Amino acid sequence: MESSVEQLVYVRDDAYTVARMSAEGRPGFVAAGRALAGVQPGETVELTGEWEEHPRHGLRLAVTGCERVTPSTVRAIRLYLGSGLIRGIGPRLAQAIVDHFGQSSLAVIDAAPERLREVINIGPVRQAQIVEAWQEQKAVAELMVVLQGFGVSPLLATKIYQVFGTDAGRVLKDDPYRLIGRVRGIAFATADRIALRSGTPESSPARLKAALLDRLDTAASGGGHCFLSPTALVTRTVELLQQDQEPIERALDALVSELRVVREAEAVYTKETHAREVRLAAELTRLSRARSTLRLRDYREDTSLDDDQRAAVTMALTSTVSVLTGGPGCGKSHTVRALAATVRAMGGRVTLCAPTGKAAKRLSELTGQPATTVHRVLAHEPDPDALFDETPVRADLIVVDEAGMLDLGLATRLAAAIPSGGHLLLVGDGDQLPSVGPGNVLADLLRVEEIPRVRLTRVFRQAEGSAIIEAAHRVRGGELPSVPGGGGFWFEELDDPAAVAERVVHLATVAIPRKQGVDPGRVQVLAPMRKGDAGTVELGRRLQERLNPAAEDKAEHWSGATLFRTGDRVMPIRNNYDKGVFNGETGVITRLVPEERLAEVLIDDGATVTYTFDELDDLTHAYAISVHRAQGSEYPFVVAPLVVEAGGIMLRRRLLYTLLTRARSWVVLVGQRKALELAVHRLGHRRNTGLADRLLALSQAM
Repeated sequence: MESSVEQLVYVRDDAYTVARMSAEGRPGFVAAGRALAGVQPGETVELTGEWEEHPRHGLRLAVTGCERVTPSTVRAIRLYLGSGLIRGIGPRLAQAIVDHFGQSSLAVIDAAPERLREVINIGPVRQAQIVEAWQEQKAVAELMVVLQGFGVSPLLATKIYQVFGTDAGRVLKDDPYRLIGRVRGIAFATADRIALRSGTPESSPARLKAALLDRLDTAASGGGHCFLSPTALVTRTVELLQQDQEPIERALDALVSELRVVREAEAVYTKETHAREVRLAAELTRLSRARSTLRLRDYREDTSLDDDQRAAVTMALTSTVSVLTGGPGCGKSHTVRALAATVRAMGGRVTLCAPTGKAAKRLSELTGQPATTVHRVLAHEPDPDALFDETPVRADLIVVDEAGMLDLGLATRLAAAIPSGGHLLLVGDGDQLPSVGPGNVLADLLRVEEIPRVRLTRVFRQAEGSAIIEAAHRVRGGELPSVPGGGGFWFEELDDPAAVAERVVHLATVAIPRKQGVDPGRVQVLAPMRKGDAGTVELGRRLQERLNPAAEDKAEHWSGATLFRTGDRVMPIRNNYDKGVFNGETGVITRLVPEERLAEVLIDDGATVTYTFDELDDLTHAYAISVHRAQGSEYPFVVAPLVVEAGGIMLRRRLLYTLLTRARSWVVLVGQRKALELAVHRLGHRRNTGLADRLLALSQAM
């Protein structure tokens, strides 16, 4: 049945799609199935399937086959051109084109695009834009067909085309393992499925090498490891491929010979990670050995500090590399404020920074002094072909708050940019979660006794009465917090994950805003896991429905399995130096313009950033976010589910401790008591890192 796609209703991560359709004789009906994956409003498709009576949604077509066809009627052509699929054509221009060319409109665009200038408001620039978008649409549609043939989600077609352009088809055919790491959403399993169905032998050296590299990358992205032991790497690859050990060991030797990995005794690194770790150790050693350029003139101790805080200030003034740690309420920010004021009073230059925008803003609020992100301190777009920046940081003292969030790459760039003689103070809570990226920089520095450090332990009077801080300190010590709690901390016990999710949504959107007299935007939902009833994806969908429901005056666009809508709270999930936005910042979608295929986002710092629809993969909803993404941020009210479900493996002491310390006034945990107990008593794994050993070796070499 030839049908036009009117609207996408729902898209799931596994590509299961529900859409409203129209066909001759059926002006409106619902179709559903994975075969619909990748369809967009305005397209015309040939559907096959069976009609079924859904218990909740009534009669709909269960689709078993879906083939894109060229729209043939004037209405279908107008709908297609005006849908926003072809960048540069909106509803009005689509009407003008169809009025002029009728049923020949698409043939003109495809075979005689110069004739488009016969239509008013189409000049050479607009014509070129339309032709480019038309060719891209055709190429992506062809890729979708190819991917479906490989049993791979066609939702990946656009992402593949963005990376490889017109070479995409050749890459899929000749070297699908090139997709790994280049195309978001494609790991070894997907590339391997394509390769095997293309005829690649299971024992192919290319396949074995790709699997080894995948195990290293997975260890880094999933566990934060900088390396794996050769035995662990080979074992994990054997388990992945179900192949014999000997050919995999030969493939590892080949990767070493090709300089694609580095083997040091009982450690195998990717080339890039090894270079960063070696460089960071060298740069920190350079900084720590350099003679200070900070001149201590008329130094006076701050009498508002206690003995440990004064010791921390003295340490930072006299040591070129040092570390300040302590839990919540122990006065780290007050110490930093006093330190910065002292240096400035002596004529020195101070830079306060943090890994994320939210953390920098919080640092500024707590110290009363300007603070920025580490990325902005580094000041310019990095050379994509270089591992490190050499931009000098012009300051006598650089203070990095929330230093536990520094991964190996960012820490290396920062250290390399600080001139010898400058002072670097890393401030953080060593009991919180480590960085999202590979490495454990703060913990590694604390393992090196030669690096000066002060740990603040006294909880100050203004923090002593905080139930949140009390609960956090109990969790850090391996004790259950007092439940159900009160005075800022509350645990509400529920067993069913679906009921937990509904309760979290109600608390965040109704109960807490009503009781506290605040806008729901001041309540942040955090979750340990991504999937499941109580994961960030499902919670985010429910919160979007409550806080920003569909309306006629709100434009929408499905990007993969994510529905973006005007008014949505969003968060960038990767750094974009061109746009000046960084992972962890938040903002609101203020405009969605389908005919231009772009979205405008107002970032919390006041900047307006434009994303094309092809770039929306760089954004995620901020209604419910992971605890990792909340690091460095503080929210007035936090609500979080705790369930032993899909994300039970994420329940760790550091995660729960970090979650609790994100809340300023209230934190409410909802879920299973066994999940709370598991989170308190289960310790996380130790990351494989070599930074501490490298620093010790360099120290002993002197």
